[in-house]
Amino acid sequence: MNPRLRPYQTYGIALLRVSLGVYYVLHGYYGWLVIGVERLAALNASMGIPLPTVSAWAVLLGHLVGGALLIIGLYARLGALMNLPIMAGAAAFVHFDQGFFMHGIVTNPQTGAAVAGGYEYSLFLLLATTAILLMGGGPLSIDALTRSRMRMGE
Repeated sequence: MNPRLRPYQTYGIALLRVSLGVYYVLHGYYGWLVIGVERLAALNASMGIPLPTVSAWAVLLGHLVGGALLIIGLYARLGALMNLPIMAGAAAFVHFDQGFFMHGIVTNPQTGAAVAGGYEYSLFLLLATTAILLMGGGPLSIDALTRSRMRMGE
């Protein structure tokens, strides 16, 4: 790597971690307060997702709590780990049969309502979340701050 760019690696990890956290928190908010647990559970059941009510709560809590952990950089690996099975399930159970590329799928011909199909986005979030799981929160995180304080004996 170019030595002049090495100091900026810190910001790259932080940008990835915080961005993922924001995505997850917003999806958790939307699922909980806009869609609702009952409708999300019914949607899970209609797609054949095992334990639809339990999985609905797992998605909401994983996105909200895990996303918040990613944003603040506290237990970032745990926040990533909470979202890893969610994104794997989204790619496998929800979007895999729609093909790789994102495209609009009309769900209601009368109103023209459409949703995005394709597993490329879910797969990308899965891979980015795996990267945070492997790298940790990075130097610009509460995790790093507490580690450095522990090393200094504070």
